[in-house]
Amino acid sequence: MADLGWLPRESGEKNHCLWGDEHFSTQAPGVIFEKKPIIDAKGNPVEGLYSAWIVLNNPAQYNSYTTEMVKGVIAGFQKASADDSVVAAIFTAVGDKAFCTGGNTKEYAEYYSKRPNAYGQYMDLFNAMVDGILECKKPTICRVNGMRVAGGQEIGMACDITVSSDLAIFGQAGPRHGSAPDGGSSDFLPWMLPMELAMWNCVSCEMWSAYKMKRLGLISKCVPVIQENGKWVRNPLVITENYVEDGDIVYGEYKTGDAAKQAREYIKSAKTNFEKLDAEVNAILWTFTNLFPGCLIKSVDGIRLKKKFFWDQAKVVNRHWLAANMATEAFLGFNAFNTKKITGKDTIDFLEYRRLLAKAATFDEELMAAVLGKPIS
Repeated sequence: MADLGWLPRESGEKNHCLWGDEHFSTQAPGVIFEKKPIIDAKGNPVEGLYSAWIVLNNPAQYNSYTTEMVKGVIAGFQKASADDSVVAAIFTAVGDKAFCTGGNTKEYAEYYSKRPNAYGQYMDLFNAMVDGILECKKPTICRVNGMRVAGGQEIGMACDITVSSDLAIFGQAGPRHGSAPDGGSSDFLPWMLPMELAMWNCVSCEMWSAYKMKRLGLISKCVPVIQENGKWVRNPLVITENYVEDGDIVYGEYKTGDAAKQAREYIKSAKTNFEKLDAEVNAILWTFTNLFPGCLIKSVDGIRLKKKFFWDQAKVVNRHWLAANMATEAFLGFNAFNTKKITGKDTIDFLEYRRLLAKAATFDEELMAAVLGKPIS
């Protein structure tokens, strides 16, 4: 064999991270970045190989992301991407109530509404967050520990694989609260669902169960997280038997009436345990670990390109519309939601708003006062 030892070679490792740790914080609201050892099939940690956990930490506001948290997510996925000891990136959140409910409504209402240019700059960061997930050179797993709603649903769908608590709910909120699901849902859903189901999911603001998401193929795994007397209990609020009603499969739909009321009461006092959820994450990580890393990421990127195609077509145009909308309907929607403790309602008076539009009313403070809720006396 030829001796090439005489060729000069630079030693040491290069740091390809764009940021240090300035965008991470264990203080809420913030984003936590943590590396955890890969676990083998026997439950033992593997030396020198890790998963990177990007964790939303704002449980008091259902892990909604602030501007600074968006920067943390961008930094987290880039850090995971640049670290050769990392097998895959896990996107999750603190607590058992919510993965993410989207952008921080308080920040939207009190700062960004009526500041369309500033919101446009914020949307540049949001777009970079979705790009960062889609361009991470490691597979990405969304570990759904609770509600994945609105922008939370969108950044979750940007990930490659989703494993979920069966207590989680999924859906959009935009048309009900003054926006449109243009942070990814209007791009990803038509690729992932039949067109009419994609349409209904986008516009109805209807919440779907984790079991329904699994049945429709929108997530990979759904596992129980309630444990009682050593036994796992499926979400009692959801129909989990496979049966047909009036020609429609109702598996995964929510129960109604007294059955739903009793289930909600049970869930309130139930203890959650994410052992099964984490076991699913570890199993996926172990599968990834035993694949050629170059072949793995090429395969992943080959699938991602389809999602990226639709996302890239619309993200800039959507950025401009979402910014302009902050001066009108988003102002109404986000402020109605932000003042629900004062008014008792989290939406505007849609009927009056439509009547005023039909009369060609000017979008001014008089119109806003007419459709926003009034303080409860």
